[in-house]
Amino acid sequence: MSHRVHPTIYRIRELSDWLSRWQNKKNFAKDLEEDFKIRSFLEKQLKDCGLESVEIEKFPKKIKVIINSSRPGLIIGRGGKGVEELKEKIEKQIKNKEKKQIKIEIKEIRDPWIKAALTSQWIASQIERRVSYRKALKQGLDKILAYKEVKGARVEVSGRLDGKEIARREWLRKGRLPRQTIRADIDYGTARARCSYGTVGVKVWVYKGDKF
Repeated sequence: MSHRVHPTIYRIRELSDWLSRWQNKKNFAKDLEEDFKIRSFLEKQLKDCGLESVEIEKFPKKIKVIINSSRPGLIIGRGGKGVEELKEKIEKQIKNKEKKQIKIEIKEIRDPWIKAALTSQWIASQIERRVSYRKALKQGLDKILAYKEVKGARVEVSGRLDGKEIARREWLRKGRLPRQTIRADIDYGTARARCSYGTVGVKVWVYKGDKF
């Protein structure tokens, strides 16, 4: 029997870093709750802006929020008004009593199909529009493998596919995908398609080679 492990957490010490970077043992629960509120709010607010991930860095009197998006223009708005509005709304969400300075940095993702989170969101949106899940999986996989740096990929959907009574899992894979190798640079993302017949889960793995 194999043991299921989250691909990102499995490699976080070797290849990547935590999405939240701070250390405060005294107020750990409070800071963790703040991070949860900020991420939940931004995921709802920037649902249609190609949001890939949110990184949070905390300092004694400052909170830095880094937003990775494929459509940064929609977030920034005209003259940067969108960023200022986000700052005000984040302050209301976390109830900034200590009056910490909130800084928002937006990073553009030039190749969205390489990012597993964005690809999974696209597949989920296609399923919500009643596109056949087989067609959505095939198109998503072809778009990922169109990039030279991608060595292999896997896309998977699970749930009541096409409204069938019995839930099942379907997946497609092309190329190499050494999921048990720690040095393998594998990007992992999930999304949910909320359909009239229930929720369909989407998972995407993108293998970009080994890092030594």
